[in-house]
Amino acid sequence: MNLSTRYLGLDLAHPLVSGASPLADDLDTVRRLEDAGAAAIVLRSLFEEQITREQVSAFLHSEMHGESFAEALTYFPTPQSFVFGPEEYLEHLGRVKAAVKIPVIASLNGTTPGGWLDYPPLIESTGADALELNLYRLAFDRSLSGQEVERESVEVVREVRRAVRLPLAVKLSPFYSSFANFAAQIDAAGADGLVLFNRFYQPDIDPEELELNRTLSLSDSRELPLRLRWLGVLSGQVRASLAVSGGVHDARDAIKAVMAGAHAVQVVSALLRNGPEYMKVLRQGMADWMKEFEWESLETMRGNMNLARCPDPAAYERANYMMMLQGWRSR
Repeated sequence: MNLSTRYLGLDLAHPLVSGASPLADDLDTVRRLEDAGAAAIVLRSLFEEQITREQVSAFLHSEMHGESFAEALTYFPTPQSFVFGPEEYLEHLGRVKAAVKIPVIASLNGTTPGGWLDYPPLIESTGADALELNLYRLAFDRSLSGQEVERESVEVVREVRRAVRLPLAVKLSPFYSSFANFAAQIDAAGADGLVLFNRFYQPDIDPEELELNRTLSLSDSRELPLRLRWLGVLSGQVRASLAVSGGVHDARDAIKAVMAGAHAVQVVSALLRNGPEYMKVLRQGMADWMKEFEWESLETMRGNMNLARCPDPAAYERANYMMMLQGWRSR
């Protein structure tokens, strides 16, 4: 079975990629991922806020004194909140590149144009094979329109595209009023790939202690259908290659993503639950499934169930919503 694929212009042995996560923090784990057959590895994100804090700190140390320095830095997360600082991140990227032969994809998480965009060229010069830009934005300012949020995001993509020659993937959330239009804008701005989707981590409330608690739940296969819908809609409609992130937990999930149009399948939660060696199980499972159903290559399978090619396009659209509600009966 030919599982080879092409993602971000990179030729991969198969579509299974270790997505951005703590898995790439440790070199031994990175080597285990490669030994288990990961086609590529995405590092955890370096955040806009980290870079901005470091830049502000350097400026205030050299230009200002007294209480203003400490007060200014309170607007940013403390360095202790992050595993790697900006310089440490670059050093770790270099170590990971030296440790494995598979492609290593760096990740930046930011939303607004600014000085943090000095870092893509540094990431490129450190040797990353590609860059994933995570546009994770929560718009709480009611004076900020959706159009303004989208405009700033598109401008960030344009600035990164101008700054580097690296293949550029953009990781998106599904929460846009017209997602297909926004994805097309990101595609036109120079993205080589679109990753669907990042996950917004929601706070929980402790009603007794009157506190907000940070919660992080690993995904499961129930998150996949949302991604399949938009993979299917965008497949064949954008120039960029497509990747799924979230909801892939077994080989059948991965097959579904490819049929919807994915060129790459990012896996995180399944690896955190089962260990890096689970990558080998997923790859063998895909090969076994393809053999059983007589598919010779992923290339012939990819997109065969997208909006343009599937036997029932209404399943992607409003008609499916109506039929599901009308057809439901209580037991």
